[in-house]
Amino acid sequence: MSGIERVEADLFTDGGNNAVVRLPGRRFPGVLIQGDSLSGLRRDVVEIRDALRAGDTAEALEAAEFLVEDLDGLLLRYTDALERHGLRRPF
Repeated sequence: MSGIERVEADLFTDGGNNAVVRLPGRRFPGVLIQGDSLSGLRRDVVEIRDALRAGDTAEALEAAEFLVEDLDGLLLRYTDALERHGLRRPF
């Protein structure tokens, strides 16, 4: 696809750094993550990888715990939005 296609989407949460959104033709919503937040998640994964390569499992574990907390927050926001709108989870 070239250019930008304008579509209507269902917004299940407020915007913020992430939003639960259902695009046309999709049964379940997804999570829209702002680019800077996505970059931060990637940075966290790289930090874990680099610590493991260096043999620093304690640092890797600590960074992984923070990453899991961030992802748990996203997942909770997603599941809460589905519940509020009477949708079952896709998992």
